[in-house]
Amino acid sequence: MSTAIDPPGAPAAGAVRAGWRGTLAAISPWAALRRRFRTWWQARLPLSDTLTLTQRNVYILPTASGWMLALTLLVLLVASINYQLNLGYLLTFLLAGSAVVGMHICHANLRGLTLHLNAPEPHFLGSAAAIEVQLSSDRKSARYGVALSVHGDGSETHHWAWTDVPAQGTSTVQIAFKPPRRGLHRIPTLTAETRFPLGTFRVWTYWRPAAQVLVYPTPETPAPPLPAGEPRGGGTGSAQSQGIGEFDGVRAYRRGDPLKLVVWKKAAKSLATGTDDLVSRDAQQAQRHELWLDMNLATLQYPEARISRLTAWVLQADRLGLDYGLRVAGTEIAPDTGAAHRRRCLETLALL
Repeated sequence: MSTAIDPPGAPAAGAVRAGWRGTLAAISPWAALRRRFRTWWQARLPLSDTLTLTQRNVYILPTASGWMLALTLLVLLVASINYQLNLGYLLTFLLAGSAVVGMHICHANLRGLTLHLNAPEPHFLGSAAAIEVQLSSDRKSARYGVALSVHGDGSETHHWAWTDVPAQGTSTVQIAFKPPRRGLHRIPTLTAETRFPLGTFRVWTYWRPAAQVLVYPTPETPAPPLPAGEPRGGGTGSAQSQGIGEFDGVRAYRRGDPLKLVVWKKAAKSLATGTDDLVSRDAQQAQRHELWLDMNLATLQYPEARISRLTAWVLQADRLGLDYGLRVAGTEIAPDTGAAHRRRCLETLALL
């Protein structure tokens, strides 16, 4: 049995491990305390999709440039007193007065604005949701250099969306928000700030919208073929699925067929191969069979992969104009078609 010996002057391995444990023990309570404090003060913010900024919810502090200006003014004041420089007094108080006026203008640049959140549209997982915020002002002067962003902790980088609000007018900005998973998510806390006109003061506010955004599952790509149709209840079931990856039976295009019966996906493939064969769905076949998108038909190992396949099937069936139903986790949605039916199926998959 061999024993490792540390080189001379090097700390022992046990001491190093003990030091790391001590550092982690010191960091973890501080990080936990920060998280608890952030959760506490965010819970105190009212939930509202419209926020009017007043003196009660607008905060102001000097920036790094502002603190440097204050230090410079202090040095000028001490030098002017020490050397009895009248021009030094003039310069010091002129700069101090400009800073005070800039502080007043900076605070008024944000105070009085009204922020309104437009209802966010559902989107698919993996793409950023666009949070649209409308800023309106009833003041007779314009607001310049107003920025909005999703508020995070101190380790996250803010992606600011800048805008100017015209006098007695409105302006609209879009803020990117990328949810980590599918489902229904509350809009995160937003922050708005300005440093106009001198950049020596930062005026900001926090806003907790009440709206929620629905995130659909990511559809599988490339989209797999649709499952075969099931015989309708009470039907003869004599017609068989064609085994070509489409639910309906197909036949050659006949003059006068409605355009919604044309299988445009196959038409595009025909054009790509240099043929002009158009095919239409067989309405009689559709009367005998119905398309069910069932979780059990998505033969994949992981549940999220099966949900992604069902999402791809829903989009494909909707694109082809087919009547389709959805069976998943004890929920059954009757076959139908249209935008409302597609939205209902996607919502069911998102909240599964």
